[in-house]
Amino acid sequence: MPPASPTDARVVVIGAGIVGCSLADELTARGWRDVTVLDQGPLPAPGGSTSHAPGLVFQTGPSKTMTEFATYTVEKFHSLEADGLSCFNPVGGLEIATTEERWADLHRKAGLAASWGVRAELLTPRRCTDLWPMLDEGRILGGLHTPDDGLARAVPACRAQMARAESRGARFLERHTVTGIERDGGRVTGVVTDRGTFPADHVVSAAGFWGPVIGAMAGVDVPLLPLAHQYATTEPLPALDGVNDPRTEASRPILRFQDRDLYFREHTDRIGIGSYAHRPMPVDPYAVPAFDDAPVMPSSLPFTEEDFAPSWQDSIGLLPALGASRVADGFNGVFSFTPDGMPVLGESRELRGFWLAEAVWVTASAGVARAVAAWMTDGRPDTDLHECDLHRFEDAQRSPAYIEDRGAQNFVEVYDVIHPLQPMEAPRPLRVSPFYARQQELGAFFLEGGGWERPHWYEANAPLAEGLQLPERDAWSARYWSPIAAAEARATREKVALYDMTPLRRLEVTGPGSLGFLQAMTTNQLNKKPGAVTYTLLLDEGGGIRSDLTVARLAPDHFQIGANSGADLDRLLRHAPDGVQVRDITPGTCCIGVWGPLARELVQPLTRDDFSHQGFGYFKARRTHIGHVPVTAMRLSYVGELGWELYTTADLGLRLWDTLWEAGRPHGVIAAGRSAFNSLRLEKGYRSWGHDMTCEHTPYEAGVGFAVRPAKGDFTGRAALEGHSERTVTRKLTCLTLDDPAAVVLGKEPVYAQGADAPSGYVTSAAYGYTLGRCIAYAWLPAALAVPGTAVHLAYFGEKIPATVAEEPLFDPQMTRIRR
Repeated sequence: MPPASPTDARVVVIGAGIVGCSLADELTARGWRDVTVLDQGPLPAPGGSTSHAPGLVFQTGPSKTMTEFATYTVEKFHSLEADGLSCFNPVGGLEIATTEERWADLHRKAGLAASWGVRAELLTPRRCTDLWPMLDEGRILGGLHTPDDGLARAVPACRAQMARAESRGARFLERHTVTGIERDGGRVTGVVTDRGTFPADHVVSAAGFWGPVIGAMAGVDVPLLPLAHQYATTEPLPALDGVNDPRTEASRPILRFQDRDLYFREHTDRIGIGSYAHRPMPVDPYAVPAFDDAPVMPSSLPFTEEDFAPSWQDSIGLLPALGASRVADGFNGVFSFTPDGMPVLGESRELRGFWLAEAVWVTASAGVARAVAAWMTDGRPDTDLHECDLHRFEDAQRSPAYIEDRGAQNFVEVYDVIHPLQPMEAPRPLRVSPFYARQQELGAFFLEGGGWERPHWYEANAPLAEGLQLPERDAWSARYWSPIAAAEARATREKVALYDMTPLRRLEVTGPGSLGFLQAMTTNQLNKKPGAVTYTLLLDEGGGIRSDLTVARLAPDHFQIGANSGADLDRLLRHAPDGVQVRDITPGTCCIGVWGPLARELVQPLTRDDFSHQGFGYFKARRTHIGHVPVTAMRLSYVGELGWELYTTADLGLRLWDTLWEAGRPHGVIAAGRSAFNSLRLEKGYRSWGHDMTCEHTPYEAGVGFAVRPAKGDFTGRAALEGHSERTVTRKLTCLTLDDPAAVVLGKEPVYAQGADAPSGYVTSAAYGYTLGRCIAYAWLPAALAVPGTAVHLAYFGEKIPATVAEEPLFDPQMTRIRR
C-alpha cells in the first residue's frame, strides 16, 4: 500500500546520471525526503551517457514540449554552480546552411523558435564567420543564431543537484547494481541490489540505455534502442591558442553542420566533432560491460576510425584549418533512441508505482525531471506530455524488431529536414484496415500514423481535379499534398464519400456501474437513454483537457467510446471499479464514414431501419444491418455533412466497403482521404486533441465548454473549473483566415499582432479550406486579440502572411447540412 502521507513516500531512483540527479533535486524540493538514488558505477560520473555527453543544449524544435524541457534545463543549470562556475555556458548556438533546402528550413526553424519563445536570428554568411572565424564563408548560405543556447556541464550539474538533494534528505549510493524489482499485488515494493534490498513505494527507472534491462526486471516494456554515436577531438589548434578559458572550455557557439550530420564545440584549444553520418550501430544493453570491466566507461565504446573518415573530410571542408590537424582521440558513445525520437515517461499501469524517465538527453534533462516530479507529487504533470507518454505506443509498435528499425531510422534522420507529414519508410505496411486492398486498387497515397496506413488521397479521383482552379503551392506545402484532395473535399460537399476511420481508437466499457464510472470520469451528461451519443471530455484534476471522447450508450451498461490514444485507455483502466470492464476493440473492428448530402440516398436502401432525420436523429446510435453486414451506426460527422459512422467487425469490413461502394455508384460515390478530411473539419471548426488542445488548456479556452455540465454532479476536474467560463478566459483557441487566397501555412507558425515585434501566439492546425477558397489556421491567442475582424500576421519561412480573426464555424454555422 502507498504511504498515508505523500511526503512519506519512499522513492528509489535507478540511475544517477543527469536525469536521476535532476529528479532527486526536484522531488526533494517538493517536500519528498525519503529519496534514494542508486547507480552501479562510481559517483558522480558512473559511466552512463551523462558521463561522456558533450553537453549541447539547443532549445528549438518542432515539439513545444521538448522546447519547454530544454528551456527549463537552461534556466536551471544557469543557476547551479560547481567548482565556482555555472553549470551552463551560454555560448549560443549556430546552425549553418550550405544548401538551399537547409537555408529554407532555418527560416522555418526561426518561426518555431518565435512560436516557443526562444530568441533566434537569421544571419548572413559574414556574420556567421564573425561568430566562427574558422568557417569557410564561401560555402555558407546563412545561419541561425540562438544566443541563449549553450553547453551544459553535465557531470558538475549532477554534483550540484546531488548536494542540494542530499541537504534535504536524499541519499546517493554508488556501486549498487540492481538485480531485481520486488512487487506485491500489482504494486512495486522494493529494489533488489547486489548490496541489499531497498523498500520503495515508487521506483523510477532513469537508467538511460540500460532502461530495457531495468524494465524487464519489472515486467515493463521500455521501447528504446541504445545506439553508438561518434565523437572525436582534434589535436590542439593554433587558431584557438589562448582563445578560451580552460575552465569554461568554450566561447564560440555550438556549431551545427546538419547538411553533413555534424556538430562542433570547443574544448579550450581543440575542437570536438560529433557525427550522425555513420551507419547505425545498435548496442545490446545486456552486453554492455560493468564500469570496472570497461576500458574507459560502459557508455564509451572503441572508436571506429573507418566510420568517421568521411565526416573528417566534411569537417575539413567546412573548417579548412582542420586540414593541418588530425583526430587525436575519439570514442563511440552510447545513448538512447525511441521509435519516434521522444522520451518515454510515466507510471506503468501493470506495476503501479514503477515510473519511467527514459530516453532523455542532457538537453531535456531538468525539464523532464520537473515534469515527472510534478506528476509523482501532484498526480499530474505541469506541462503537456502526451508526446512522451509511455502508453502512446501501440502493441504493434513494441516488438524488438520495430523498436530497432524505427530507432535506427531516427538516428539516421536526426539532422534531416523532416516535413511534418513525413512518415517513416519502414516497417510498412504494418497495420492496415480491411479495406486496404480496395484502397490500393483506387491508387491510395498512404501516410502512416500509429502504425496504421492512412489514405490521404486516391489517384482514382484525379479526373475530378481536372479544371479545378487552385493556387500554386510552394515546395514545402506541396509535399505530401495533391490537388486531388480538393476534388475529394468538393465531392464530399456535393455528393457522398467513404472515409476510412478504422485507425481511430475504439474502446468498450461494460458492466454494472459503467454509467456512474464514466459520469465521474468525463464532463458531459451521459445519463441518457440507450441510443444517445455524447461528445465529452476527459480532464485532469487541474481542469486541463486530457482528451476528448465520443461516447455512445448502446445499452444500459454498454458504452462504445471513440478515443484518441493509448493514454485514454490507460486512464480508464486505472480508474475502472470492480465490475466495470474496459476493452480496446480497435484491432478487431473497423469503421467507414459515409458523408455527404447524398449519404441518406446511399445508405437507406441497404437497411430496413428508418434512416430519416426523424427516425435516426443527429448524435444517435443504433445497431442495424447494412446489406448482409451487422453494424453499429452512429449519426456523427466530422466533416460538416450529413452522414454516419458505420462500425463492424474486421472480418466483415471488406464486405461492408463493397456493399457501400456498389450502392453508391449511382450517386457518384468516391473514396476520400485524410487530406480532404482535415480541410473539411477545420471549415467546421472541429478541434483535434493533441494539436489544437491539450492538458495545458481548459475547455473554455479551447472553445469546447459546451461539453462541460457541472450540474450533473462531481467529475474529475470539476472543482478546478469553478468560476471559469468563456467570459473569464485570458487566451482562446482562435480561428484565422489568411487574407491572400493563394497563401498556405501548415501549423506551428508564430502569430503577431499588428505592429508587434514579439509573437502573441502560435498556430495549432492549418489547412486550405477548399469550400471557402482560402487557408484556415487555428491559433492560441490572447483573448483581447481573439475578436473577429482583428488583423494579425503569421511568419512562414520568414515571410509575413496577413490573416484576420474570423467568426467560427466558417462553414454552415446553423448546422443545416448535418441536421437534415
